[in-house]
Amino acid sequence: MSKRQHIIYRLENGDRVPGVTTIVGVLDKPALLQWSNRIGLEGIEINKFVDDKAAIGTLAHQMIVDYLLGVQTNTSDYSANQIKQAQWACKSFDNWLKGHKVSVIWAEKPLVSEIHRYGGTADIYAIIDGRKELVDLKTGAAIYDEHRIQVAGGYGVLMSENKFDYELVRILNVPRANNEIWGEVVMLPEQWPIYKEMFLACLNIYNLRKKVKGETIYPKKQEKDERK
Repeated sequence: MSKRQHIIYRLENGDRVPGVTTIVGVLDKPALLQWSNRIGLEGIEINKFVDDKAAIGTLAHQMIVDYLLGVQTNTSDYSANQIKQAQWACKSFDNWLKGHKVSVIWAEKPLVSEIHRYGGTADIYAIIDGRKELVDLKTGAAIYDEHRIQVAGGYGVLMSENKFDYELVRILNVPRANNEIWGEVVMLPEQWPIYKEMFLACLNIYNLRKKVKGETIYPKKQEKDERK
């Protein structure tokens, strides 16, 4: 498989709806702002740096999913350095995998909520150590609150509406290089409702913003210069 394409989510009636990642994007991300400032101060071209890291993360994610499914990943769209760092992430995941028994039910399955009118693609639905789990793969510095809202909230609502039951939510932050660290969060059922509520609040804000985008903003009238 090659680079993942942007998925367009549609309801049964054909209406196009936003995805989970877009909806969670309404949240403020102070850690991201601090990171971008630091990168800029180091003289690094931010857009190029972000694009490269995103490509590595996409490839690492695909390699891990393909490995679990027994599929060969197509790396022809990536540079040698991107492939090397993605392989580092796969080794990190493999080390975690050795301590668990994993049986994948499905992976990267697009889901849609007809009730709440949005879609999302959950990473992995699997039986891990005898329990059904919703698993999400991240690559980056850490696991943040927006990740919990995205997975336990956004994907959680989608899983419930589409009748996929599970016992745990697991988020894995897989390092792409030796200067990044492994991160893992396991969320129990009693933690899910608050994140679902937070996600639906994000969805409400997203929808309200869409409504006001068509407003007309008139320029403020210039006050007369009384000195004339």
